[in-house]
Amino acid sequence: MSSWEVKTIAQRAAEAMPESVLAGAGYVLLAVGFAAAFMALMGMALIYAERKVAAHFQCRLGPMRVGPHGIFQTVADTIKLLFKEDIVPSQSDKLLHLFAPYLSMMATLLALLVLPMSPVVQIADMNIGVLYVTAVTGFGVLGVLLAGWSSNNKWSLLGAMRAGAQIISYEVSATMALLVVVMFSGSMQLSKIVESQAEGWWIWRAPVIGLVSFVIFLIASLAEISRTPFDLPEGESELTAGFHTEYSGLRFAMFFLAEFINMFIVAGMAATLFLGGWMPFHIGGFDTFNSVMDLLPPGAWFSLKSGLVVFLIMWFRWTFPRLRVDQLMKLEWKILLPIGFVNLFAAAASVVFGWYFFPIR
Repeated sequence: MSSWEVKTIAQRAAEAMPESVLAGAGYVLLAVGFAAAFMALMGMALIYAERKVAAHFQCRLGPMRVGPHGIFQTVADTIKLLFKEDIVPSQSDKLLHLFAPYLSMMATLLALLVLPMSPVVQIADMNIGVLYVTAVTGFGVLGVLLAGWSSNNKWSLLGAMRAGAQIISYEVSATMALLVVVMFSGSMQLSKIVESQAEGWWIWRAPVIGLVSFVIFLIASLAEISRTPFDLPEGESELTAGFHTEYSGLRFAMFFLAEFINMFIVAGMAATLFLGGWMPFHIGGFDTFNSVMDLLPPGAWFSLKSGLVVFLIMWFRWTFPRLRVDQLMKLEWKILLPIGFVNLFAAAASVVFGWYFFPIR
């Protein structure tokens, strides 16, 4: 078929489509492009921040050579990975081996689309936002399992199986923590959850229950994204590099980027659900103080809260040692899960009887 015929068919297809369909397709492409660009820039920023935070925790300077204070070091590392040779093991399942990193990146991208960063910066505002995030983040473990199995490496497979067991286990506690906020706010729509905190953030507005839910969500989410002290799937001392041992170049960079963007998504969800999202910090009766807080735009409030949680996650990494596998499972099934159930029942009673501060009118 000639290029003229192809062009004519494309033109006819465009003419046959309603304008609303074309506009919707253009919006989707623009949104995905914006999210992909945001992921790349945010990933480089978080990698640089972690290297600097780790350095200061260990009384050193970190990257200092490429650019002022090493700000372009991550850019240089990214360029290096893009041009590095991509080696695929000869005995691997090549199709699945090549597809696995894209599946992990897709899960991260889909979760990022619904994160409300301000009243106007949210790509998709779904009325089942909490359920959607819980569902799509499960795709990430499929990418990890495929990567470990398709590599035809026993260490990669062991790391992938650890990741699967760990993520599926801790997803239960994370979901119960989310349900507490859903019950208090009366909605699964993330923007509505943020608006429900106009009179107080859920971390303190629901006495004790909100704080316990926040702690459970943070611990379970760290285990889901395999951050230290829950990085058993990538245990270098036991499994070389875990499920991505056989990856190099661009596809290794995709797994690496997905890990850091997942950290941002966890921080953003924690800020949205428990810390008021893009809502400013207000104290009842202090009108002057509240007016000063209102000077910061909503996007800045979301960035500050998410940045605080990201710093806390990085702090954990350079403070706590890695758990053993038995300790990891014991923490979930014997400690977090019972506390989560009791907290969920207490939240249900609080909603039914109105035992929380400033009930929504």
